[in-house]
Amino acid sequence: MTSHADLSGAVTDALRAPSVHNTQPWRWRIRPGAVELYADEDRHLDVTDPDRRDLVLSCGAALHHLQVALAARGLATDVRRLPDPEDCTHLATVTVGAPGTGTPDVAAASLFPAIAARRTERRRMSHREVARKHIESLQEHARGAGAVLVPVTDPHVRERLVAVLTDAAQQQCREPGYAAELRLWTHRLPGSRDGVPAADVAAPPLGLVKATGLRRFGQATLAQAALGPGGPPDDAAQLLVLATAGDDVLDRLRAGEATSAVLLAATRKGLATTPLSQALEIDGSRRRVQTDILGIPEQPQLVIRIGWPATGALDLVETPRRALRSVLLPD
Repeated sequence: MTSHADLSGAVTDALRAPSVHNTQPWRWRIRPGAVELYADEDRHLDVTDPDRRDLVLSCGAALHHLQVALAARGLATDVRRLPDPEDCTHLATVTVGAPGTGTPDVAAASLFPAIAARRTERRRMSHREVARKHIESLQEHARGAGAVLVPVTDPHVRERLVAVLTDAAQQQCREPGYAAELRLWTHRLPGSRDGVPAADVAAPPLGLVKATGLRRFGQATLAQAALGPGGPPDDAAQLLVLATAGDDVLDRLRAGEATSAVLLAATRKGLATTPLSQALEIDGSRRRVQTDILGIPEQPQLVIRIGWPATGALDLVETPRRALRSVLLPD
Protein backbone atom coordinates (compact mmCIF):
# COMPACT_ATOMS: atom_id res chain seq x y z
CA MET A 1 0.00 0.00 0.00
CA THR A 2 1.42 3.37 -1.02
CA SER A 3 1.82 5.64 1.98
CA HIS A 4 0.20 9.03 2.30
CA ALA A 5 3.67 10.43 3.00
CA ASP A 6 4.89 9.23 -0.43
CA LEU A 7 1.96 10.87 -2.20
CA SER A 8 2.13 14.15 -0.29
CA GLY A 9 5.90 14.27 -0.81
CA ALA A 10 5.47 13.77 -4.55
CA VAL A 11 2.81 16.48 -4.74
CA THR A 12 5.14 18.82 -2.84
CA ASP A 13 7.79 18.15 -5.50
CA ALA A 14 5.21 18.79 -8.25
CA LEU A 15 4.61 22.27 -6.82
CA ARG A 16 8.05 23.20 -8.25
CA ALA A 17 6.60 23.07 -11.78
CA PRO A 18 6.78 26.25 -13.87
CA SER A 19 3.56 28.18 -14.44
CA VAL A 20 2.53 31.34 -16.26
CA HIS A 21 3.58 34.33 -14.09
CA ASN A 22 4.21 31.75 -11.35
CA THR A 23 0.48 31.75 -10.65
CA GLN A 24 0.58 28.06 -9.65
CA PRO A 25 -3.00 27.54 -10.93
CA TRP A 26 -3.59 24.08 -9.51
CA ARG A 27 -5.34 22.28 -6.69
CA TRP A 28 -4.72 18.71 -5.58
CA ARG A 29 -6.64 16.01 -3.75
CA ILE A 30 -4.78 13.09 -2.19
CA ARG A 31 -6.79 9.88 -1.81
CA PRO A 32 -5.67 6.41 -0.77
CA GLY A 33 -3.45 5.26 -3.64
CA ALA A 34 -4.27 8.20 -5.93
CA VAL A 35 -3.71 11.90 -6.56
CA GLU A 36 -6.20 14.14 -8.37
CA LEU A 37 -5.19 17.33 -10.18
CA TYR A 38 -7.61 20.25 -10.62
CA ALA A 39 -7.28 23.61 -12.36
CA ASP A 40 -7.63 26.55 -9.98
CA GLU A 41 -9.85 28.95 -11.91
CA ASP A 42 -9.32 31.66 -9.30
CA ARG A 43 -5.73 31.93 -10.60
CA HIS A 44 -6.65 32.21 -14.26
CA LEU A 45 -5.15 35.28 -16.00
CA ASP A 46 -8.25 36.57 -17.78
CA VAL A 47 -6.47 39.13 -19.99
CA THR A 48 -3.12 37.43 -20.60
CA ASP A 49 -4.62 33.98 -21.11
CA PRO A 50 -8.16 34.43 -22.48
CA ASP A 51 -8.65 30.82 -23.62
CA ARG A 52 -7.00 29.15 -20.57
CA ARG A 53 -4.13 27.75 -22.68
CA ASP A 54 -1.45 28.86 -20.22
CA LEU A 55 -3.47 27.63 -17.25
CA VAL A 56 -3.81 24.11 -18.68
CA LEU A 57 -0.18 24.01 -19.85
CA SER A 58 0.93 25.01 -16.36
CA CYS A 59 -1.16 22.21 -14.83
CA GLY A 60 0.24 19.78 -17.40
CA ALA A 61 3.77 20.68 -16.31
CA ALA A 62 2.80 20.00 -12.69
CA LEU A 63 1.25 16.67 -13.74
CA HIS A 64 4.51 15.58 -15.35
CA HIS A 65 6.51 16.76 -12.33
CA LEU A 66 4.24 14.56 -10.20
CA GLN A 67 4.87 11.52 -12.42
CA VAL A 68 8.63 12.12 -12.21
CA ALA A 69 8.48 12.46 -8.41
CA LEU A 70 6.46 9.25 -8.05
CA ALA A 71 8.77 7.33 -10.39
CA ALA A 72 11.76 8.50 -8.35
CA ARG A 73 10.07 6.97 -5.30
CA GLY A 74 9.88 3.64 -7.14
CA LEU A 75 6.15 3.88 -7.77
CA ALA A 76 4.39 2.85 -10.98
CA THR A 77 1.48 5.03 -12.07
CA ASP A 78 -1.59 5.04 -14.29
CA VAL A 79 -2.69 8.49 -15.51
CA ARG A 80 -6.28 9.23 -16.55
CA ARG A 81 -6.50 12.65 -18.18
CA LEU A 82 -9.80 14.58 -18.16
CA PRO A 83 -11.51 11.76 -16.21
CA ASP A 84 -14.75 13.60 -15.41
CA PRO A 85 -16.68 15.08 -18.37
CA GLU A 86 -18.95 16.92 -15.93
CA ASP A 87 -16.06 18.72 -14.20
CA CYS A 88 -13.79 20.62 -16.59
CA THR A 89 -11.48 21.59 -13.73
CA HIS A 90 -10.61 17.93 -12.99
CA LEU A 91 -7.63 17.51 -15.31
CA ALA A 92 -6.14 14.20 -14.22
CA THR A 93 -6.20 11.34 -11.75
CA VAL A 94 -2.93 9.52 -11.10
CA THR A 95 -3.37 6.07 -9.58
CA VAL A 96 -0.36 4.51 -7.89
CA GLY A 97 0.44 0.81 -7.66
CA ALA A 98 -2.89 -0.46 -9.00
CA PRO A 99 -3.00 -3.79 -10.88
CA GLY A 100 -1.84 -3.31 -14.46
CA THR A 101 0.15 -0.13 -13.84
CA GLY A 102 3.38 -1.89 -14.78
CA THR A 103 6.78 -0.88 -13.44
CA PRO A 104 8.16 2.52 -12.40
CA ASP A 105 9.27 4.73 -15.30
CA VAL A 106 13.07 4.69 -15.06
CA ALA A 107 13.49 7.45 -17.67
CA ALA A 108 11.12 9.72 -15.75
CA ALA A 109 12.86 8.95 -12.46
CA SER A 110 16.19 10.05 -13.97
CA LEU A 111 14.80 13.58 -14.35
CA PHE A 112 13.97 13.93 -10.66
CA PRO A 113 17.14 15.82 -9.58
CA ALA A 114 16.28 18.54 -12.11
CA ILE A 115 13.04 19.44 -10.30
CA ALA A 116 14.91 21.24 -7.54
CA ALA A 117 17.62 22.59 -9.86
CA ARG A 118 15.45 24.04 -12.68
CA ARG A 119 15.10 27.82 -12.92
CA THR A 120 13.71 30.22 -15.53
CA GLU A 121 16.64 32.15 -16.99
CA ARG A 122 15.64 35.60 -18.26
CA ARG A 123 19.20 36.92 -18.62
CA ARG A 124 21.65 36.85 -21.49
CA MET A 125 23.00 33.34 -22.07
CA SER A 126 26.50 32.35 -23.21
CA HIS A 127 28.02 32.37 -26.70
CA ARG A 128 28.54 28.61 -26.61
CA GLU A 129 26.41 26.83 -29.19
CA VAL A 130 24.01 24.10 -28.11
CA ALA A 131 25.10 20.89 -29.85
CA ARG A 132 22.71 19.17 -32.23
CA LYS A 133 22.78 15.99 -30.14
CA HIS A 134 21.32 17.92 -27.19
CA ILE A 135 18.49 19.31 -29.33
CA GLU A 136 17.72 15.84 -30.66
CA SER A 137 17.63 14.46 -27.13
CA LEU A 138 15.15 17.16 -26.08
CA GLN A 139 13.03 16.36 -29.14
CA GLU A 140 12.93 12.73 -28.00
CA HIS A 141 11.69 13.79 -24.57
CA ALA A 142 8.94 15.89 -26.19
CA ARG A 143 7.85 12.98 -28.38
CA GLY A 144 7.71 10.72 -25.37
CA ALA A 145 5.21 13.12 -23.79
CA GLY A 146 3.03 13.35 -26.91
CA ALA A 147 4.34 16.53 -28.56
CA VAL A 148 6.86 17.66 -31.16
CA LEU A 149 9.71 20.11 -30.63
CA VAL A 150 10.65 22.19 -33.66
CA PRO A 151 14.08 23.91 -33.57
CA VAL A 152 14.17 27.32 -35.23
CA THR A 153 17.71 27.29 -36.60
CA ASP A 154 17.45 29.35 -39.80
CA PRO A 155 18.48 32.94 -38.92
CA HIS A 156 15.74 34.49 -41.07
CA VAL A 157 13.03 32.23 -39.61
CA ARG A 158 14.29 32.99 -36.10
CA GLU A 159 14.16 36.72 -36.82
CA ARG A 160 10.53 36.42 -37.93
CA LEU A 161 9.62 34.36 -34.86
CA VAL A 162 11.21 36.90 -32.53
CA ALA A 163 9.33 39.66 -34.38
CA VAL A 164 6.04 37.84 -33.68
CA LEU A 165 6.99 37.44 -30.00
CA THR A 166 7.80 41.14 -29.78
CA ASP A 167 4.66 42.20 -31.62
CA ALA A 168 2.48 39.95 -29.44
CA ALA A 169 3.96 41.50 -26.31
CA GLN A 170 3.20 44.98 -27.64
CA GLN A 171 -0.37 43.97 -28.48
CA GLN A 172 -0.85 42.65 -24.95
CA CYS A 173 0.44 45.88 -23.46
CA ARG A 174 -2.34 47.74 -25.30
CA GLU A 175 -5.02 45.34 -24.07
CA PRO A 176 -7.26 46.90 -21.36
CA GLY A 177 -6.47 45.36 -18.01
CA TYR A 178 -3.19 43.72 -19.04
CA ALA A 179 -0.95 46.18 -17.20
CA ALA A 180 -2.98 45.81 -14.01
CA GLU A 181 -2.92 42.01 -14.28
CA LEU A 182 0.84 41.98 -14.86
CA ARG A 183 1.42 44.33 -11.94
CA LEU A 184 -0.72 42.13 -9.69
CA TRP A 185 1.58 39.16 -10.30
CA THR A 186 4.89 41.06 -10.26
CA HIS A 187 4.20 43.10 -7.10
CA ARG A 188 2.99 40.41 -4.72
CA LEU A 189 2.53 41.07 -1.03
CA PRO A 190 5.23 39.71 1.29
CA GLY A 191 4.55 36.09 2.16
CA SER A 192 2.32 35.42 -0.86
CA ARG A 193 4.67 32.69 -2.14
CA ASP A 194 3.75 33.17 -5.80
CA GLY A 195 4.21 35.62 -8.68
CA VAL A 196 7.39 36.84 -10.37
CA PRO A 197 9.70 38.70 -7.96
CA ALA A 198 11.94 41.47 -9.29
CA ALA A 199 14.97 39.50 -8.07
CA ASP A 200 14.25 36.90 -10.79
CA VAL A 201 14.00 39.41 -13.65
CA ALA A 202 16.88 41.14 -15.41
CA ALA A 203 16.72 44.34 -17.45
CA PRO A 204 17.38 43.87 -21.20
CA PRO A 205 21.13 43.55 -21.87
CA LEU A 206 22.74 46.72 -23.18
CA GLY A 207 24.05 46.85 -26.75
CA LEU A 208 22.07 43.96 -28.18
CA VAL A 209 22.04 43.73 -31.98
CA LYS A 210 19.21 41.19 -32.19
CA ALA A 211 15.89 41.21 -30.34
CA THR A 212 15.43 38.43 -27.76
CA GLY A 213 11.65 37.99 -27.65
CA LEU A 214 11.71 37.98 -23.85
CA ARG A 215 8.59 39.15 -22.07
CA ARG A 216 8.95 42.37 -20.08
CA PHE A 217 7.95 42.11 -16.42
CA GLY A 218 8.37 45.68 -15.18
CA GLN A 219 10.51 45.48 -12.06
CA ALA A 220 13.96 44.02 -12.77
CA THR A 221 16.73 43.90 -10.19
CA LEU A 222 18.67 40.81 -11.31
CA ALA A 223 22.12 41.69 -12.64
CA GLN A 224 23.23 40.56 -16.08
CA ALA A 225 26.47 38.61 -16.42
CA ALA A 226 29.33 40.84 -17.55
CA LEU A 227 30.40 40.59 -21.19
CA GLY A 228 33.92 39.37 -21.83
CA PRO A 229 36.38 41.79 -23.46
CA GLY A 230 35.46 42.24 -27.10
CA GLY A 231 32.69 39.65 -26.88
CA PRO A 232 29.57 39.99 -29.06
CA PRO A 233 26.54 41.39 -27.22
CA ASP A 234 24.16 38.70 -28.49
CA ASP A 235 24.16 35.18 -27.07
CA ALA A 236 23.82 31.76 -28.72
CA ALA A 237 20.46 30.85 -27.17
CA GLN A 238 18.22 28.81 -29.45
CA LEU A 239 14.45 28.93 -29.83
CA LEU A 240 12.39 25.74 -29.96
CA VAL A 241 8.65 25.60 -30.61
CA LEU A 242 6.64 22.94 -28.79
CA ALA A 243 3.56 21.81 -30.75
CA THR A 244 0.81 19.20 -30.58
CA ALA A 245 -1.38 17.45 -33.16
CA GLY A 246 -4.52 19.28 -32.02
CA ASP A 247 -5.51 22.20 -29.83
CA ASP A 248 -8.15 20.96 -27.41
CA VAL A 249 -7.79 20.78 -23.63
CA LEU A 250 -6.15 17.35 -23.77
CA ASP A 251 -3.58 18.61 -26.29
CA ARG A 252 -2.76 21.55 -24.05
CA LEU A 253 -2.44 19.31 -21.01
CA ARG A 254 -0.08 17.06 -23.00
CA ALA A 255 1.86 20.12 -24.12
CA GLY A 256 2.37 21.05 -20.48
CA GLU A 257 3.67 17.57 -19.72
CA ALA A 258 6.04 17.80 -22.68
CA THR A 259 7.19 21.23 -21.51
CA SER A 260 8.12 19.77 -18.14
CA ALA A 261 9.95 16.86 -19.80
CA VAL A 262 11.97 19.21 -22.04
CA LEU A 263 12.81 21.68 -19.27
CA LEU A 264 13.88 18.98 -16.83
CA ALA A 265 15.95 17.15 -19.46
CA ALA A 266 17.64 20.42 -20.45
CA THR A 267 18.38 21.19 -16.81
CA ARG A 268 19.96 17.76 -16.37
CA LYS A 269 22.31 18.62 -19.23
CA GLY A 270 23.28 21.92 -17.57
CA LEU A 271 21.32 24.05 -20.03
CA ALA A 272 19.41 27.19 -19.08
CA THR A 273 15.78 27.55 -20.21
CA THR A 274 13.09 30.20 -20.64
CA PRO A 275 9.46 29.41 -21.58
CA LEU A 276 8.00 32.15 -23.81
CA SER A 277 4.23 32.10 -24.22
CA GLN A 278 3.15 35.56 -25.40
CA ALA A 279 2.99 34.76 -29.13
CA LEU A 280 0.73 31.77 -28.44
CA GLU A 281 -1.67 33.71 -26.20
CA ILE A 282 -2.98 35.70 -29.20
CA ASP A 283 -4.90 33.84 -31.92
CA GLY A 284 -3.46 35.81 -34.84
CA SER A 285 0.12 35.49 -33.62
CA ARG A 286 -0.28 31.75 -33.03
CA ARG A 287 -1.56 31.24 -36.59
CA ARG A 288 1.38 33.23 -37.95
CA VAL A 289 3.81 31.00 -36.05
CA GLN A 290 2.10 27.87 -37.35
CA THR A 291 1.57 28.74 -41.00
CA ASP A 292 3.71 31.71 -42.00
CA ILE A 293 6.84 31.02 -39.97
CA LEU A 294 7.08 27.26 -39.34
CA GLY A 295 4.70 25.89 -41.98
CA ILE A 296 3.71 22.90 -39.84
CA PRO A 297 0.38 21.06 -39.45
CA GLU A 298 0.78 20.85 -35.67
CA GLN A 299 -0.55 23.49 -33.28
CA PRO A 300 2.16 25.61 -31.59
CA GLN A 301 1.74 25.68 -27.82
CA LEU A 302 4.92 27.26 -26.41
CA VAL A 303 8.29 28.70 -27.41
CA ILE A 304 11.24 27.49 -25.31
CA ARG A 305 14.53 29.40 -25.26
CA ILE A 306 17.56 27.27 -24.36
CA GLY A 307 21.29 27.87 -24.08
CA TRP A 308 24.30 27.48 -21.85
CA PRO A 309 24.38 29.81 -18.84
CA ALA A 310 26.53 32.88 -19.32
CA THR A 311 30.03 32.70 -17.92
CA GLY A 312 30.11 34.39 -14.54
CA ALA A 313 26.32 34.45 -14.15
CA LEU A 314 25.26 34.16 -10.53
CA ASP A 315 23.03 31.22 -9.67
CA LEU A 316 19.35 32.08 -9.78
CA VAL A 317 17.48 31.98 -6.51
CA GLU A 318 14.57 29.62 -6.00
CA THR A 319 11.26 31.24 -6.90
CA PRO A 320 8.58 31.19 -4.20
CA ARG A 321 6.07 28.36 -4.01
CA ARG A 322 2.92 27.94 -1.97
CA ALA A 323 2.88 25.38 0.80
CA LEU A 324 1.21 22.03 0.23
CA ARG A 325 -1.58 22.84 2.69
CA SER A 326 -2.53 25.87 0.55
CA VAL A 327 -3.27 23.82 -2.55
CA LEU A 328 -4.89 20.69 -1.10
CA LEU A 329 -8.59 19.96 -1.46
CA PRO A 330 -10.32 17.99 1.29
CA ASP A 331 -10.54 14.25 0.74
